[in-house]
Amino acid sequence: MADSENNEVIDEAIGKKSIKKLEFRGGVFAATVPLIFFIIWAITLSVTKLISEEALVLGIVIGVAIGLFLCKSKWADYAQSLISGMAQPVGVVAVIAWFWAGMFAKLLSAGGLVDGLIWFGLQTGLESGAFVGVTFLLAALFATAVGTGYGTVAAFGILMYPAGVILGADPVILLAAILSGAVFGDNLAPVSDTTIVSATTQDADVPGVVRSRFKYSITAAIPAFILFVIFGGGGNAGNAEALARLQEQVSPQGLFLLIPFALVLYLALSGHHLLTSLTWGIVASIVFIILSGTPLTEIIHIYKDDAGNAVVDGALMSGIGGYFNMAILILFILAAAHLMEVAGTMEAIKDFFLKIINNVVKRAELSMYGIVAFLNVFITINTAAEIAAAPFVRKLGEEMNIHPYRRANFLDTVTSSLGYIFPWSAGVLLAWATIKGAAQNYESLPVVSPAEVFPFVFQGWGLLIVMLIAAWTGWGLRYRGKNGEEVKPKDYHGNENS
Repeated sequence: MADSENNEVIDEAIGKKSIKKLEFRGGVFAATVPLIFFIIWAITLSVTKLISEEALVLGIVIGVAIGLFLCKSKWADYAQSLISGMAQPVGVVAVIAWFWAGMFAKLLSAGGLVDGLIWFGLQTGLESGAFVGVTFLLAALFATAVGTGYGTVAAFGILMYPAGVILGADPVILLAAILSGAVFGDNLAPVSDTTIVSATTQDADVPGVVRSRFKYSITAAIPAFILFVIFGGGGNAGNAEALARLQEQVSPQGLFLLIPFALVLYLALSGHHLLTSLTWGIVASIVFIILSGTPLTEIIHIYKDDAGNAVVDGALMSGIGGYFNMAILILFILAAAHLMEVAGTMEAIKDFFLKIINNVVKRAELSMYGIVAFLNVFITINTAAEIAAAPFVRKLGEEMNIHPYRRANFLDTVTSSLGYIFPWSAGVLLAWATIKGAAQNYESLPVVSPAEVFPFVFQGWGLLIVMLIAAWTGWGLRYRGKNGEEVKPKDYHGNENS
């Protein structure tokens, strides 16, 4: 979702300081009440299947209002803190990525790429679990290339989810595969904002961090792929007669839209900015759609309805409009998370973990793991959670002279995983909103609730297990040498602890 051109924006977000500290009735942890209320609200709606984007926005607004009554400081200072939290660049970058990726994916869909993928699956037998496995691999490749897990969720939710369900994939496992691909890319992509933040906040170089992290990512990805293939079938693809009729209705024509898709991958892998890559992909998609004879109104259509009201329709508008409510929700979540910083909640958490490590490396690494996971419970945008956790990880790691690469890996892998696992996290809610929008165009397309999908995000859970084992056993542990190099424990002659 970002690259070197975004470093200044990220640095600004990292260095952002609140003007005034807030005091709450009940102490510093009372600042978590707005987000705790929202989490309970979101889970309840999801479990009862009453969830909607508007209801989620209402939940965070109520939570923020409750926090106002708990605030002992001036309410004007509370309001200013909320505004400062909403103004953080990480939220703006996320929203822009959704809009661009949404327009791109909607254009590909309007051009018939979904039909082309269904045709290809029927012709080659790439159905059910096999389709889910390939979806995971393609999502991982796309996310690694463009550096945005959120954009990957938006694009693949529009394209691969409908095609896979029609071809007999289990809807829950298929959506989990898309989320898992987003986890892989967010964690490993050199141009991902999470990779850049994890490296820069730990005083490490991005290429070195990516190289050191690959072993963790691939260790989780291999079993995840196998599990997706095994459990990805079981959906309702319809009977043989229905499939035969479907095969007559779809055609390979839409597969030409894979060319703009490949163009975006090429540009992103060549180092171009996310928006640059997606913009060229959008332009190329429009050209292919027009050349195919598809009406221009499928791209953009401005007209008056029967009541005389102006209406803007088409792929470009639906690609943006589908994420308006989510954009509002994310800005409010960022604002609520910012309250924890200005209230001193973060400082209290850091002090707690510093007391329990007691100069033991294993405890320090387990504490880094724990503190990043804890903050991700409340801060559901992965980059924002990283920024909040980064100072604690650096402090704990420097106490034990743990190498910056190692610290950055704990920071990023845990954050990238949980950002697409928790039912109330931005990644999962975005996936749900995307397939909900896609269901409007496909009859009987199931909409998986956030509470259903989280146990099956195999790449995310796999990374969490891998990093927990690494912290417990010391696998991959490296210390910082005299010249900043990585030093294995057996070769380290500093103040080594175990």
